[in-house]
Amino acid sequence: MQMEITQQPVAHKLTLDELLKLLLQDGMVETGVAHKLSQNHKSRQLHPLEVLSDQKWRSLRPPCKLLSIEFLTEWLAAQIGMPYFHIDPLQLNFGGIANIVSKSYAERLKIMPVKVGPGCVTIATAEPFLTDWVVELERMLNLKIELVLASPIDINRYLPEIYSLANSVHLANKAKAGQVIGVQNFEQLVELGKNKNLDANEHHIVTLVDWLFKYAFEQRASDIHLEPRRDIGNVRFRIDGVLHQVYQLPSPVTNAITNRIKLLGRMDMVEKRRPQDGRIKTVSMNGDEIELRLSTMPTAFGEKLVMRIFDPEILVKNFIDLGFSSVQTHLWSDWSHRPNGIVLVTGPTGSGKTTTLYSTLKQIATPEVNVCSVEDPIEMIEPAFNQMQVQTNIGLGFADGVRTLLRQDPDIIMVGEIRDVETAEMAIQAALTGHLVLSSLHTNDAPSAITRLLELGVPAYLLNSTLLGVMAQRLARTLCPHCKLEGEISKELWQELVSPWQLAKPERVKVAVGCLECRMTGYRGRTGIYEMLPISLDMQKLIVKDAELSKIMALAHREGMQPLRLSGAAKVAQGLTTPEEIIKIAPPLE
Repeated sequence: MQMEITQQPVAHKLTLDELLKLLLQDGMVETGVAHKLSQNHKSRQLHPLEVLSDQKWRSLRPPCKLLSIEFLTEWLAAQIGMPYFHIDPLQLNFGGIANIVSKSYAERLKIMPVKVGPGCVTIATAEPFLTDWVVELERMLNLKIELVLASPIDINRYLPEIYSLANSVHLANKAKAGQVIGVQNFEQLVELGKNKNLDANEHHIVTLVDWLFKYAFEQRASDIHLEPRRDIGNVRFRIDGVLHQVYQLPSPVTNAITNRIKLLGRMDMVEKRRPQDGRIKTVSMNGDEIELRLSTMPTAFGEKLVMRIFDPEILVKNFIDLGFSSVQTHLWSDWSHRPNGIVLVTGPTGSGKTTTLYSTLKQIATPEVNVCSVEDPIEMIEPAFNQMQVQTNIGLGFADGVRTLLRQDPDIIMVGEIRDVETAEMAIQAALTGHLVLSSLHTNDAPSAITRLLELGVPAYLLNSTLLGVMAQRLARTLCPHCKLEGEISKELWQELVSPWQLAKPERVKVAVGCLECRMTGYRGRTGIYEMLPISLDMQKLIVKDAELSKIMALAHREGMQPLRLSGAAKVAQGLTTPEEIIKIAPPLE
């Protein structure tokens, strides 16, 4: 095929024919389809990279990747010798960026400042051959400009957003002009009624809150942290269990955002000395309902706000999706379908206990049974259950909640957490009177749950007659399916993972690499690892007043209990995660 590219001046817009010629020279596409596209495509509205990505072609060169807009932009950058830049909105300092050039100037040239450094500014463009503005702008700014190539879709999307957000922050900050901030924030903690924050209904604050939620949902964040400091406020997202610093906002703006969110969560906006809880139900860009649980805490520089994001989709997962093996699924199903008894889930905060309990209740909550729960607080509202919240301020604790539920003709009871002997005894009483009780406990492993209950003062004979099983769990980050590669594991690392157990080292494992899909971390999503302890007749003989944890542990291992580390090692062998991740989250074997 011969496609003529007319002689262009040095500064010119990228053309479709230029791109097609480069693709043909690189052996990426067939001559026939390239020629057909060149002949048939007449629209001048779309950028050539967008036109090509819309074709959904696959590269002829192995590994035959889809020619997406990101792939094509990165490929073109390499072809013309220009650095490639992926625009991540959570890494942009939009205040500093918006001060470089005006919005109209940036939109006219389709350029976007992305990074500001000492004596240098990085500007992204989708037109690598239109560079005649660079010299003029360098002279005006007295800064060195580094040009990078970015996706035209990203530039079109984020350019107006960046200026809109920067304007909102500017207006919010301006409204606070003249007031002393910083160390004065400490005094604000006790000055009730002297609310110096901006009006939470001001439209620029509304814009910032909407933007905060939108990006948190997009980035799969499980928690949003708003942390006040002396002069600024930090915004951090927890993604796959790891906190990421995403923005810094002026202190008054952070306070105004906190006020706005408290207003939405029906919390007392004036009260700043005491911790408060609230919740917001909102809708994501996809139309899915998402619930946020709010918690405020007074700190030296103002109120810290944490929002936990609950995605309702997690409740419809089956146990295999949660990370259970087929053997574990069978055992857990057996426990949760017994007519009476106690089933415990243990693990630290954030180990997925609530998800496991809710998913279990969702599956067993048929119209024929009455499922009731007492929680502190109610994590997710679920219409299939009857949920009650602990309210310590009026004397309604877990034990009182269980006592009330027993008069509500329940079949299955979920107790959010066993914290004291009174709650434990009420849960046992419920099990003895013919109810299935599910609850959680904070211990490092499954056998420790037995000794913890005995230490609380629960009689051993009551545990023996009611406890069905204990499951400990952790959440491990899973390798990103888009970029993980085959690799090897060293003998020393494998021994550290499974020692003192003798487990054959797998020949090949998967290793973390990092790509745009996983924010260059190498991990995307999480899966559970589980340790399940059934209460056998032999185990019951060891559950005595002065039970020894080491003997319980030894018997559990002899009876086939798979420790958390070995459950994690199985996930490593399957190529789902890495040894480093399991070593970090699971307690060592003894």
